[in-house]
Amino acid sequence: MRRILPVAFLTLTLFTLSSINVYAIESIEPSTGDPYFGEVLCLPGQENDHLIGECLPLGPSSYKSRMAKVGITFPLRPFSGQISDPSLTYIDIGYGEVVTQNAPVYNSLEAASKHNKGAILRKIDSPYSYISYSEEVYVDGKRYYMVEYGGYMTANDVSRIGAPSNFQGITFTTTPERQFGWILYPTQTKRTPNFEVDDYTGQEVKRYEIVQIFDTAQIDNMNWYMIAPDEWVPEKYEYQRRIGRVIPNTSPPEGVETGRWIEINLEQQTVAVYENYELMFATLIASGLEPFWTRPGLFQIYEKHETTPMRGSFETDRSDAYYLEDVPWTMYFDKARAIHGAYWHNRFGTVLSHGCVNLSVGDSHWVFDWAEEGDWVYVWDPSGKTPTDPAAYGDGGA
Repeated sequence: MRRILPVAFLTLTLFTLSSINVYAIESIEPSTGDPYFGEVLCLPGQENDHLIGECLPLGPSSYKSRMAKVGITFPLRPFSGQISDPSLTYIDIGYGEVVTQNAPVYNSLEAASKHNKGAILRKIDSPYSYISYSEEVYVDGKRYYMVEYGGYMTANDVSRIGAPSNFQGITFTTTPERQFGWILYPTQTKRTPNFEVDDYTGQEVKRYEIVQIFDTAQIDNMNWYMIAPDEWVPEKYEYQRRIGRVIPNTSPPEGVETGRWIEINLEQQTVAVYENYELMFATLIASGLEPFWTRPGLFQIYEKHETTPMRGSFETDRSDAYYLEDVPWTMYFDKARAIHGAYWHNRFGTVLSHGCVNLSVGDSHWVFDWAEEGDWVYVWDPSGKTPTDPAAYGDGGA
């Protein structure tokens, strides 16, 4: 009997549980405040049964229904985009920042090692200068760079840059169904879109992490974005934009007569590439800083270079002069304004340039390989803050 009784008890228990429905003994519908007595709760998967009065849509079923309204289903579906080919980030050029004013380029390694002033080929006199080098050599334990054939600079004048930013955008085979974006600064998520409520989730999204946007809300003139079930991030915090968004739009801009175009969103600091009316690629940019805005309008790529030098200045005293060697994957579309790689910074998602559209080296390589001369480039600012008067613009720069 000692072995038979537990089995009989278990059988009776299972029989009893199988005949019991789940009831709400006494619950309150949040939106009405009305009490319910003895109503059957909808189980997950029965979300539509309450429409015909078979169950009460509360608890897990209610949560699942609420999430479904903003496109969230369980289990969560993975994002359709893929990080582009990592090999695109490789570039067979060394770069360095010039840290000495009027830094000399000597006509030989020996002259550079002896600081022979009579053997100077030229001087780099722009306050903001970066050089490229093809060879790094040591003499008596000191480092020198060959910056041109037979021309050398010392490590006292050049601070070597490590590998450029390895940030990369996203490729697609079909247009994603919702907005997405990149987090620009580490940000704590909140359970509700409201700074007044202390309901941080304890979860942090990291810089350059890509997120889908399932829902939006505006609270006290602040836009909020739901990036996961009941996890919200603000558009801005402490005057810093927290997210750079892409809003897929497969309708070509007015004037574009083909299914190929590049869309540059100055407000969001993002670029989207379309082919055959489908989104193919998207990433963060760094466009022109006031008063060197990137000019809104419709343009066409008129010249491409795998690498090219860039230099310029806008102030009469040349205090803002820049000099950049071997700028990679450059596509000119509006006078001296170009889409190109930027090896000298890692601040994508913010305004920074003299009018050009800066991309990471890997992203500029992707766009360069895709683009053809004559392709359309549509630049716009949904906020309307960027001037559109042609008189506000010169030739532009890097």
